[in-house]
Amino acid sequence: MHARIAERIVRSAELAPGAVVCEVGPGTGILTRELLKRAKKVIAIEADKELCEKLRADFAEEIASGRLNLVCGDIRAFDISALPRGYALIANIPYYLTGGLFRLFLEADNQPSALTLLVQKEVADRIVARGGKESILSLSVKAYGAPKREFLVPRGAFAPAPSVDSAVLAVRGISRANFRSRGAEERFFALLRAGFAHKRKFALKNLKEAGFATEGVPEKARAEDLPLSVWLGLAHRLM
Repeated sequence: MHARIAERIVRSAELAPGAVVCEVGPGTGILTRELLKRAKKVIAIEADKELCEKLRADFAEEIASGRLNLVCGDIRAFDISALPRGYALIANIPYYLTGGLFRLFLEADNQPSALTLLVQKEVADRIVARGGKESILSLSVKAYGAPKREFLVPRGAFAPAPSVDSAVLAVRGISRANFRSRGAEERFFALLRAGFAHKRKFALKNLKEAGFATEGVPEKARAEDLPLSVWLGLAHRLM
């Protein structure tokens, strides 16, 4: 990643003064350096052992001062509850981990206040529903916060260059305000899964077959046509 891209990612994160950042996948530390310029503290989690050793050497001063806490391990085995409340999440990770990372942090008891991820362009477009079509992923993210595609990152910004373009996606205002309880949260996702179970069928039919109430669902609408407000309305009637 070019340093100017890293700088722009950090600007997009809109870090508050005194922010604590959890960085997943620091790699060679290009983004880490920019984060240390703006954050009070960075907690960087790197799964690759060789990269981790290089980071230890390159950032020895920052680690010694306590401004950088380097954790060598897989984020999926990391205890998110150990992070300070109100932390911001920033990540540049392999694309195959993107969906899992959203679930891991948005569904965690200790959610980030906001997250900024470098993702595949198509994934960013899908989450913000640029084509006007929702998905389980887009609705799952929107249920917790407001996603925004910040800017595109062409494949040429990386060496070696990937086969696809990327985009920086930010999700702000993360909370569980849409759910009265963990049970309500679980019912919402059960409803989503039922509504999207058969893409060729209308949402009304999918939901009826799964035994859910369908008040307010247009007869000829597919699941992808229904906004978050409709899904939340259906879910609230189950609570």
